Amino acid sequence: MLPRYETLDLSVENHVATVALNRPDKANSMNLAMWNELQACFEYLDEEPSVRAVVLAGNGKHFCAGLDLAMFGDLTQEIADPARRAEQLRKTILRLQGNLNAIENCRVPVLAAIHNTCIGGGVDMTCCADMRYASADAFFSIREIDIGMTADVGTLQRLPRIIPDGVVRELAYTGRNMDADEACSMGFINRVFEDRETLLREVTAIAHRIAEKSPLAVRGSKEMLLYSRDHSVAEGLNYIATWNAGMMSQLDLQEGVLAQMEKRKAHYED
Repeated sequence: MLPRYETLDLSVENHVATVALNRPDKANSMNLAMWNELQACFEYLDEEPSVRAVVLAGNGKHFCAGLDLAMFGDLTQEIADPARRAEQLRKTILRLQGNLNAIENCRVPVLAAIHNTCIGGGVDMTCCADMRYASADAFFSIREIDIGMTADVGTLQRLPRIIPDGVVRELAYTGRNMDADEACSMGFINRVFEDRETLLREVTAIAHRIAEKSPLAVRGSKEMLLYSRDHSVAEGLNYIATWNAGMMSQLDLQEGVLAQMEKRKAHYED
């Protein structure tokens, strides 16, 4: 039986999990429960062998309106000593970073399907996904600057590795909206679809195509891409040699070769 969450809607079909942000009356703004449940959910999916790909979406009219501003009351607790207050806030920020890191660290590819609003924490969240797709009405904004703070849970660290540095700086300094077409031209979005219904259908189809591949080969590909992002070419080449020496499945390799020769779909164990 799948776990149930207060702020997320989780379903699994044919090896593909769908995680939908589920606070539609609040534009899927991220309250403390959602931050914690995102980590719990993606850690569950990481451990569930039957899951081979994840679609991250949002219920209602908006994908995600960012941090629920009501959280600031909890983040700025009344601690008299400035140093202790600062230490407490730092621990909170690191915990929120860890909540979203669980998306990036999930062993299977995560495909974000973004419609309409994606601002603040929503951008942080989608930067953790493997791929991002959008409906034509989607827009993105590093909105933290408009409330007098620096984005602190991943956007400024991950986004410059996805789109040009100068574009990130403009977005971060101005808080302006980047629409779906611009996001696609910059490489943040893989593809733009006409509407939310088409977006979800097409992204789910891509996820199912991934789910047909060898789970270990997909897992290895994600591991290598993340590692190579943060290391030199030489280090990445050394790691893949070591990885394949120990992790390449002879069963999957044999099945894949036979399927190609016999012109049929390959079938892999979870």
